[in-house]
Amino acid sequence: MLTKRSTKIFLSASLLALLALAFSSIQLTGCGVYKFNDINVPDSVKTIRIAPFENRASYVNPQLAQSLADRLRQKIVGQTRLRQTNNTNADWEISATVTNYSFSTSGISQGREATNRLTVGVHIVRVATKSGDSKEYDVSRNFEFNASLSIQQAESQLRDEMIRGVTDDIFNRLFSDW
Repeated sequence: MLTKRSTKIFLSASLLALLALAFSSIQLTGCGVYKFNDINVPDSVKTIRIAPFENRASYVNPQLAQSLADRLRQKIVGQTRLRQTNNTNADWEISATVTNYSFSTSGISQGREATNRLTVGVHIVRVATKSGDSKEYDVSRNFEFNASLSIQQAESQLRDEMIRGVTDDIFNRLFSDW
């Protein structure tokens, strides 16, 4: 049986462990890299330009590319110290192409479609304009929906989740060294 004192010690130790865990993901390093929750931006990078996203998927959602680009701009400005610019002399330039936007059956129940899947794929290029170094990434995310919905209904229902999820994946690929 726990005494009041041992319960207080246990709770205090648990709280300290939780605080240590929370603060371990936030750090400022002295080696010239700004780091917050695994976001890595060299000190020399101050500005970013995000080119309009292209849409080359076989099925084109006309709002998708623009919505992804806008959301990515907001996320970068809000969660990094980088300044958005439209000048071609930005430290980093980001371009992206929607390469996949497709629908498929993902679940069958009693011989009938039960769930469908919307898959969104994006190819991203990050160029360090001064050095010319570039990195390319591909992200893809699936979104499940009830098979009784039409494609238009599913797109409408999944729109916010889709934009948020794909943007988060793009952001994580751009700013994390996985």
